[in-house]
Amino acid sequence: MTPFNLVTFLIGTLFLFGMLTSIAGILILTFRASSSEVKTIAAQTVRLAQKGLAEDVAGLVGNATNLVDAINQLVRTNRGVGIFLVVIGLVMMGIAAWLALQVYQISP
Repeated sequence: MTPFNLVTFLIGTLFLFGMLTSIAGILILTFRASSSEVKTIAAQTVRLAQKGLAEDVAGLVGNATNLVDAINQLVRTNRGVGIFLVVIGLVMMGIAAWLALQVYQISP
């Protein structure tokens, strides 16, 4: 294995990892940010808050509000992780492309 082949292999591996990271981020953004579990919990929380208001139970409404805040934070966290993975993947692919251009300009 020549040094040129090794560098080419490493650049290809970096590009592949970048692509996989971007795909993972896109999948997280598509499926995890608005999963069915979150929608179910949100619907149940709305019912809980309505029942608390109808029966004049202040503690139940307060807890439902806390639950809604926690759900919003969960969705924001999932989105943040997805966006971070997409950006890191794109950066890795960009670095691999730049390195490939540098290596192939030097080689005969």
